[in-house]
Amino acid sequence: MKARNTGAALAFIESRMATGHVAFSLPDLAKESGLSPIAAKFQLLRLREKVIRVSPRQPFFLIVAPEHRSMGAPPAIWWLEDYFTWLGRPYYLALQSAASAFGSNPQALQVTQVMTDQPGRILKVGRVQVRFFVKRRIVQTPTQQPAQAVAPLRMSTPEATAFDLIRYATSIGGIERAAETIAPLLPRLRAPELKQVLETENEIATAQRLGFVLDVAGAKRLAQVIHDWLPAKLTLVPLSPLQGDRKNIPIVERWQVLNNSSELKS
Repeated sequence: MKARNTGAALAFIESRMATGHVAFSLPDLAKESGLSPIAAKFQLLRLREKVIRVSPRQPFFLIVAPEHRSMGAPPAIWWLEDYFTWLGRPYYLALQSAASAFGSNPQALQVTQVMTDQPGRILKVGRVQVRFFVKRRIVQTPTQQPAQAVAPLRMSTPEATAFDLIRYATSIGGIERAAETIAPLLPRLRAPELKQVLETENEIATAQRLGFVLDVAGAKRLAQVIHDWLPAKLTLVPLSPLQGDRKNIPIVERWQVLNNSSELKS
């Protein structure tokens, strides 16, 4: 009987890899192989060196090729698309991980940063870690497919990446770290796409901070795009979250930003 075919799971895994996929769900395996869910689980247990489950609570598996055995899992960017398609949720590679894909690598990242619509714990599969950030209007964020990607992958555009880096600065090491990551992205930023991000996100305070950071970095034309988009009357905002008194903190009049950074000077 087909259900007793001890090679069914292995054949399915090899066929997945042949089509460029390194992930699958238990229902996929059962449907394609003809195995019952119980038989499929049993066969996967016997293939534990070749497959790993993303979490104990999710019947979603990764295929571990010999070259990835030391990491215990394939790179996250190889399977994020399949994983979120299975979840039925939006996502994109974000923040420093997206910046790294564009060539900005000021700091070595140990975690893949992913934007999605719901909070979740850090996903640890082998030595691969994925950290989730939440954005309510995620589907409106401009994304693109990385050049020469091994697998389908959604990634924020350079302009959206820069905006996110400022918006989530406190979660990624502070405004100085965000500015450091944005600097190598500047040659990739385009004025029309930046304006589109401003209109899509519609977050004035974040735009003020990004405008200031671009000004400090010498990207005057891009900073002017933001300045032209901002309303005439602005509310004073701190560059970084304030702790204590506002006294003696310089105000950058053009952006109405309290510059409480020790490194970024206009």
